[in-house]
Amino acid sequence: MSDAVALILCPEARIYNHGPQHPLRPERVLYTWDLITACGLLERSNVSIVHCRIATDDEIEMVHTPQFVDATRRAGHGEEGAWSRFGYGPGDNPIFGDMHEAAALVTGASLAAAEAIQGGRAQHAFNAAGGLHHAMPSRASGFCVYNDPAIAIAWLLRHGVEKVAYVDVDVHHGDGVQAIFYDDPRVVTISIHESGQYLFPGTGFITERGVAGAEGTKVNVPLEPGTSDEGWLTALREIVPPIVRAFAPTVLVTQLGCDSHHTDPLAHLRLTTRAYREAARILHDLAHEAAGGRWLATGGGGYQWARVVPRAWTIYFAEMCGAELPDALPESWIETVEFELRGAVPTTFSEEPLPGDELDPRTRDVIEQVKRTCFPFFGLVP
Repeated sequence: MSDAVALILCPEARIYNHGPQHPLRPERVLYTWDLITACGLLERSNVSIVHCRIATDDEIEMVHTPQFVDATRRAGHGEEGAWSRFGYGPGDNPIFGDMHEAAALVTGASLAAAEAIQGGRAQHAFNAAGGLHHAMPSRASGFCVYNDPAIAIAWLLRHGVEKVAYVDVDVHHGDGVQAIFYDDPRVVTISIHESGQYLFPGTGFITERGVAGAEGTKVNVPLEPGTSDEGWLTALREIVPPIVRAFAPTVLVTQLGCDSHHTDPLAHLRLTTRAYREAARILHDLAHEAAGGRWLATGGGGYQWARVVPRAWTIYFAEMCGAELPDALPESWIETVEFELRGAVPTTFSEEPLPGDELDPRTRDVIEQVKRTCFPFFGLVP
């Protein structure tokens, strides 16, 4: 496919930095942009660079309360206050300098992606810096200050888009986006994640289906720890395309967290880069089948920030571009990253299959439960 594709660049967003001991490292996004460049993807005739901008308070407040935005700005400027009520403090969401400005840049990058698609400049757009899907209307959560995917969706709805399908493949439940649109039938959210029984944020169960006129539009696929490529991909194939096709959205929005990798330190799934390559194909095909090709993608979680994240997101972006990647990573990229990391990184995009990579009975049971619970809302036979 030779669709017009926009890569949103926002090097200024490196200031979204919780500190050197925090697992969410800005280098993971910077290394991704560098790898995309080193692979020659920006030289393709169908690829353009779109620069980010700063989201306005009005845009951020489509999703977040004015009190939360004010608190974020003041806390990031060093003012004293009871910031813990807004989710800030030691742990996941430490206060850092210029928090509001940093989060407004990340949000502005996702808005630039939405503008490129809605304005017809691109069919597909990717903001690797985005995907901060845990932030709630009035508090930060799970490393996330402002919920840029939700703000981008709200912007699209405000600017004439009738329906949005949001697909979240991060290992953690996309709780913030689900909560923000829990009563909005114009937005279907589908989250495939490790079960909240074992992992933050402790939500994302099959029984969470939306309320009022939006009942059935929120879909959750909570997988057991140890789920590997085959089980995860089966869940993706059997649940996501049928629902999205039935819903027929105007735009497909995806959060492409890759903390589901078997080496990720914060979760317990067992994926390899094979899963990301297959997921990219499925989502790309789905964007064309169900949404006229309109696909807005963001990054998300991923805490093997040098060894996994850049490879995973470059795989996704190459699929968006219709490009075939050579398996070997560019030597120039490897040398630079290994020098800065003071350690080795993988030299290929592909990985060896893991032992026991199969569709296990627990995963099959979850898939069937989701179908029985959710498919009827879309006129689908379980």
